[in-house]
Amino acid sequence: MRHIEWSLTGHGGIALHAQGWLPENEPRDVIAISHGYAEHGGRYGNLVDRLVPLGFAVYAMDHRGHGKSGGPRAFVDRMSHVIEDFHGFVGAVRARHGGRPIKLVGHSMGGNVAFGYALRWPEDLTGLALSGPLIGGSVPTAQRLVLSIVSAIAPRTGMIELPAEAVSRDPAVVKAYVDDPLVTNAKVSARTAHEMFTSVSGYRDKAPTMMVPVLIQHGEADSLVPLAGMRPVAESIGAADKTVITYPGLYHEIFNEPEKDAVIGDLIAWLEAHPPSG
Repeated sequence: MRHIEWSLTGHGGIALHAQGWLPENEPRDVIAISHGYAEHGGRYGNLVDRLVPLGFAVYAMDHRGHGKSGGPRAFVDRMSHVIEDFHGFVGAVRARHGGRPIKLVGHSMGGNVAFGYALRWPEDLTGLALSGPLIGGSVPTAQRLVLSIVSAIAPRTGMIELPAEAVSRDPAVVKAYVDDPLVTNAKVSARTAHEMFTSVSGYRDKAPTMMVPVLIQHGEADSLVPLAGMRPVAESIGAADKTVITYPGLYHEIFNEPEKDAVIGDLIAWLEAHPPSG
């Protein structure tokens, strides 16, 4: 396995960190990971360790304000900026492989990013795999109004607590998450929360136009991105090739749960059933 790193420039001139893990031979397919809120692309070793030996090339970029990328920590000024940053990253990945279309794997907020990407640039992709994706759900009207006001006047004010214990049922994963210096353990800012919920609000109406083959995997005990919010959007996705797998008892980071081998196995089976040639 060969590991590479590089930097690129995102919206507004922010420096973004990117990396890739490559098989020894020409890859059978290319995958770009869109990570979740407050974390970074280096936390997907479980996927890298399984996928690269099978011949997949795997890439990840740290979103603005996350990991080794620039910007205020875990702060999303505009979700559209994050999606546009990711578009630039995917373009760089595709250029490394002759311009071929690739697949996205998006987790949580990164699922929001990947979903938005697939709606705007479906021609870049041969598939979309989402893990616990923030693509549905809503907040009460009063809370939404408060977020909107605070987002406008004090955008970096911490508003929503995300308990680390909700990430995984594996205590070692939780400890590593808390101790990771590249993970932001703080309340979600008003602007970030407002941007995430605002972007989500339109996805159910847009979902019927989604024609990229889709896999959604979601823990049924996910309290950070509840399954109930995702279901109506998933049901509205227009793609005839759509697979939804839910896992009883699993928390938010299904690739980091005790049952991760089976979960990643489901992802691999889907990837193998969807080769880049279609």
